[in-house]
Amino acid sequence: MLKDHENRYAPLEKAVGYRFRNQALLQEALTHPSRANEAPERLADNQRLEFFGDAILDFLVSHLLYLRFPGAREGELTRMRAALVDEANLARVAAALELGAWLSLGRGEEKSGGREKRSILADACEALLAAVYLDGGIAAARKVVMRLFADSAAAALAGSVARDYKTELQELAQASYATAPAYELIATDGPAHDRSYCVRVLLNGAPAGEGSGSSKKEAQQAAARQALAMLGR
Repeated sequence: MLKDHENRYAPLEKAVGYRFRNQALLQEALTHPSRANEAPERLADNQRLEFFGDAILDFLVSHLLYLRFPGAREGELTRMRAALVDEANLARVAAALELGAWLSLGRGEEKSGGREKRSILADACEALLAAVYLDGGIAAARKVVMRLFADSAAAALAGSVARDYKTELQELAQASYATAPAYELIATDGPAHDRSYCVRVLLNGAPAGEGSGSSKKEAQQAAARQALAMLGR
């Protein structure tokens, strides 16, 4: 393990509350695809870690909420989890860590303000959690989630974290039509590392709303929000 004066990531590790044994994992978590694509040397970007971190975060946030709110029912827990793991909240967690300053970006992303882009920050946050898990195991990852998401969990219970339109629409559709909403991707735009998505939501087979965002999840939330607005909710 590197000493602090030899470890350029020491301030970030202190903020996260975890010290990496394998610094290469942390470097990978902080490397955006735009940087890896431009590098003459072979660099691993954070897309695979982001994929893995998404699943780990769902599990550990579910565990956190289950322990913290023993009186909450399934629907309430589902809404709180969705609020905690959505792009907006992940970007807030990343901003609190000043994660943007640590990212390795390509020239194009650097010029276009990539260090402040919500989608990039959210993806890096998930990748960072996966790196912690791979380096230190489930106990280390759980400790980091408890440290970084405890305040968000309390805010979710109080209703001050972003509204989960998708879950609201699903509950309404199940009650009204006995079937869940269906989401279809109708358009994508932009390069692979900076995509935007447009999604349509169907209720009982009929178009009910459209939305766009920098991730499919965000676009689905926007479509669900429009559908709820059309229904007067």
